[in-house]
Amino acid sequence: MSAQILDGKALAQHFEEEMRRRVDALKAKADGRTPILATLLVGADPASATYVKMKGNACRRVGMDSRAIELPEDTTTEQLLAQIEELNNNPDVHGILLQHPVPEQIDERRCFDAISLEKDVDGVTCLGFGRMAMGEPAYGCATPKGIMRILEHYQIPLEGKHAVVVGRSAILGKPMALMLLGANATVTICHSRTQNLPELVKQADIVVGAVGRPEFIKADWIKDGAVVVDAGFHPEKCGDIELAPLADRVAAYTPVPGGVGPMTINTLIFQTLEAGEKAFGV
Repeated sequence: MSAQILDGKALAQHFEEEMRRRVDALKAKADGRTPILATLLVGADPASATYVKMKGNACRRVGMDSRAIELPEDTTTEQLLAQIEELNNNPDVHGILLQHPVPEQIDERRCFDAISLEKDVDGVTCLGFGRMAMGEPAYGCATPKGIMRILEHYQIPLEGKHAVVVGRSAILGKPMALMLLGANATVTICHSRTQNLPELVKQADIVVGAVGRPEFIKADWIKDGAVVVDAGFHPEKCGDIELAPLADRVAAYTPVPGGVGPMTINTLIFQTLEAGEKAFGV
């Protein structure tokens, strides 16, 4: 068996072409205005700065704009909340991204939840999560929503399948499980402390690695013919799943790098475009 590669990088490029056309159409109807993503970076973490730059570049590639706001390392929760409130009230801003992590003195959850639901294009608020869980309209967390877009594009069957999600974070594992459940998969949520984890993973038709540990999920845990989604990325240039031995025995897999990562950023931009279209009444 030669596994199908779920190429997130190529897919993101494909979707960017579609988004460029939508942005052009939107500008024509909105007197040249374009959706704007505001990014908030607190402190000088080099990796976070790189991620923010990548998101701004992605906006510009599709004809949208971004507004980068950089705040000092000693910013307080109240100062950050004031900046978020200003962006909430700015009609020219359609999406707000608070780059994680923030310095330890800041109440990150309080600041995430201050983002207006209409501008929560990264899917980080409790309100947005709750609405998504109840099947109500909301922007999904960017990484799991990006994974769902990959699976949909490659026509991976989900209904009735057993999906095992290894990871339970608020912005990846938990929303991933709910999105799969919403697509009529049968979902098991596992994590690093799950007992008999290899046996549970072996039951999966679809495995999602979202545990945040390099190659924590071993190849021999995964059954032949499964679909493997690796949402991890580590300095060792690997993900959360031992992928190399799987290439000739699973049905499909996301490579690392070039799988889930590009579709995370693409989904953020896609949801900002949707927010702009709603704001402009298009």
